[in-house]
Amino acid sequence: MNGMMESMLAQIAHYAGTLIEAMALVIIVVGSVEAFVTGTRAMVSKQATENDKRAVWLRYGRWLVAGLTFQLAADLVHTSIAPTWDDVGRLGAIAVIRTFLSYFLERDMDEMRLREQAPARKASSEPRI
Repeated sequence: MNGMMESMLAQIAHYAGTLIEAMALVIIVVGSVEAFVTGTRAMVSKQATENDKRAVWLRYGRWLVAGLTFQLAADLVHTSIAPTWDDVGRLGAIAVIRTFLSYFLERDMDEMRLREQAPARKASSEPRI
């Protein structure tokens, strides 16, 4: 009975992990297509500023973080039944990549926000005649 239960749980974990991996794939593909289209548009547009172009890549980074988060979830599900050291290493590598990507993405977004707010603050602090 116990062996049957373990087998059933392993099968459920396999299907759930595969489904979540498919979700990660969809997120990464959609984000890549969007980044390609909007990035190409921004690069050929005469009106696109450097901030506009940077915003495309920051948005793409968000898509990648989301995809890596789903990939991490899938790996957690896959390794929850009988993890090997290879599985644990893969899980650790994805977690480290996701953490660094999230950190630098957040830092870039904060920097961009400050750049966008600087002209507004400068304009509001100028004396009116």
